[in-house]
Amino acid sequence: MHSLIPLSLLLSFIDSCVYGVHLPVQIRTSNQPRTLSTFSHRAANTTIPVGNYGNAQYFANITIGGEQVAVLLDTGSSDLWVNFPSTVPQTTNSGKSLTLSYAIGSAAGSIVSAKVEFYDYTIDSQAFLLVTDTSSFSTDIHTQGYDGLLGLGPNEGSRILDEIDKDSANSLLTNIFSQTSQTDNFITFLLDRKADPSEDFSAQLTLSEYVKGYEKVADMPKIDVETVHRLLQSEQHWQGLTDKDNGVIGPDGQVILIDSIVPKAPDGQLVAVFDSGFTFTQVPRDLADAIYGRVQGAVYDSKKEWWTVPCGQLLNITFNFGGQSYPVHPMDTVDDNFNIKNDNGTRVCIGSFQPITSAFSLLGNYDMIMGMNFLRNVYTKLDFGSWSGSNSSASDPYIQLLSITDVTQAHSDFVTVRLGGTDTTGDAKWQLLPSSEMQHSPVSEEEKKKKYQEMVLSRWPYILTGCLAAVIIIVGIVCWRCCCRRNKDGSKGALCCHKRAKATVPKFTPSKGSETSYLPLQDQHSMHNASTASLPYDQNASYGGGYNHNSGYSDYSPNPAYDHHPNEYGGGGQTGYKAY
Repeated sequence: MHSLIPLSLLLSFIDSCVYGVHLPVQIRTSNQPRTLSTFSHRAANTTIPVGNYGNAQYFANITIGGEQVAVLLDTGSSDLWVNFPSTVPQTTNSGKSLTLSYAIGSAAGSIVSAKVEFYDYTIDSQAFLLVTDTSSFSTDIHTQGYDGLLGLGPNEGSRILDEIDKDSANSLLTNIFSQTSQTDNFITFLLDRKADPSEDFSAQLTLSEYVKGYEKVADMPKIDVETVHRLLQSEQHWQGLTDKDNGVIGPDGQVILIDSIVPKAPDGQLVAVFDSGFTFTQVPRDLADAIYGRVQGAVYDSKKEWWTVPCGQLLNITFNFGGQSYPVHPMDTVDDNFNIKNDNGTRVCIGSFQPITSAFSLLGNYDMIMGMNFLRNVYTKLDFGSWSGSNSSASDPYIQLLSITDVTQAHSDFVTVRLGGTDTTGDAKWQLLPSSEMQHSPVSEEEKKKKYQEMVLSRWPYILTGCLAAVIIIVGIVCWRCCCRRNKDGSKGALCCHKRAKATVPKFTPSKGSETSYLPLQDQHSMHNASTASLPYDQNASYGGGYNHNSGYSDYSPNPAYDHHPNEYGGGGQTGYKAY
């Protein structure tokens, strides 16, 4: 990845209640460096200036040892790490160190513990990674608007817990849930979309309560997370299955049928991970091609590994989970948050459902990573259930999604923002090409190699079984041949072949001689434990970028995403901030 875009976010507090807490999260719309005072309590008259730096990062405040810092909110990991911008508070060192490697640098340091305050909750001793050197990052993280990262994933995914197995090493959310007597331990988040003329809310994160007006999320189907976890026997993630044979509806209104790369996935369904660490959603290449390949003027950028399309192209797509439809706002399908120009200098937009390419699931554990551009279209509830550890009788964890995108209103918003208020979406230039003229993005030699590696690694049980079967067959054939073979001195073969030989070979008296001995065939098959190699992202794809727009964007190189998850998904060329 190249440098991170200068995104800063404004966080402020609002009222909390006895049983839960609201955590307002807002994207900062000024390009001035963030100061800690910027993230103070929210004033009643706080306004957000017109403009947006890309909808690419969401932050919250946390206080560690009396020092307030801003951290990225990441549902795809479980640990807390911080690099203090000024004063480092007093901490207790565990004597353990840890390195989290990312596409844009490494977060390395000591595992320490200190008093942590997260809104209404206080953890007297919370373990976290104290990062003292961020020079390996391509830019100063503090000028990008954050000081660290807070993982909101399951406790089992904690790398810190792997190093020091004690209560303080539990994830922050696990320690918070352990303080409550509630049986419902969940978080919800609502991500706002800047430059949307009809949106009337700010981004919010809640703990064990609902954002007012969005309580109906509790009535939505429960997407069972454990079903996929048990099916794949992989690490725990917030993941679920699309509807059978109806997972994705394309721009032409037809179902896009894609085969899952997950060996044990049910037929007709795709495995999706819900991850706030990705700016752009990662999807199978064929799915991305089906969305953008029929757009007039669409071009696939092999270097950046994304589609570019005319910014006025309205594309409606829908994802289906649990029997419910979740339409995506067309401004989230065709992204106009970056200053992208084609070879002729014409402004173009990015197809934000990006081919998963080299960030594929190396061991075949998922098909899609649903990033921020999808999550802005739903109010999300993540119920930890038995993952919280605070209630042994708790149910399995699950996800509930409430659609918040109205297709008619989204169309109107798109016309206002992208087409200057005049609805020309019916013009011939915006019509999709026939299916026979659909473009397909090229597969690089490197990707072919990685796909082959994935095929081998994800199917190693079958390959091993086949190899063992082949060995058994070969041993059987050799033994049979040896059994039937006569010694050079003319002695008869073993009993297994004697009768057959008697019927076809003249009888004779064997001469004396020593028996011929055979070295036993050894099964020397060994299994090499394939490690998930670090597949670094294309450095052109980091957090996101501003642009020179009517509402005051600044120009940046196209660097949209920053995925931050330790050693989970893979890497390379994708919009994400991923640890390996």
